[in-house]
Amino acid sequence: MQDKQIIDTIKEQYTRDIRKQLVKSVIKNEKENDIESVRSSYNIVNQIFSYIMSELGWTLSDDSNSWDDRPLKIMLEVFPNIDKTKWFEEKLLQVKGLVSLKGDF
Repeated sequence: MQDKQIIDTIKEQYTRDIRKQLVKSVIKNEKENDIESVRSSYNIVNQIFSYIMSELGWTLSDDSNSWDDRPLKIMLEVFPNIDKTKWFEEKLLQVKGLVSLKGDF
């Protein structure tokens, strides 16, 4: 599935208001350090992120210098301001860690 198709599918499933509210909830729960609410909102975001990765057949590139960051770009397209969450920051750190490890071999 191409990026545009994935974006369109997610937008069809989740209205603009729901997508905005999800990001607002994540940010609010992170700021309030409400662990249970953070887990709940992360669960929803992770399910959507997993769907994106699955549809893209996503894996780390053989060449770590050309890492395919399309899953995160799609998340940014579908969920504006998701890059202001700790969830997004953690995903970036995980990927950077994997790329660094892969580069060490």
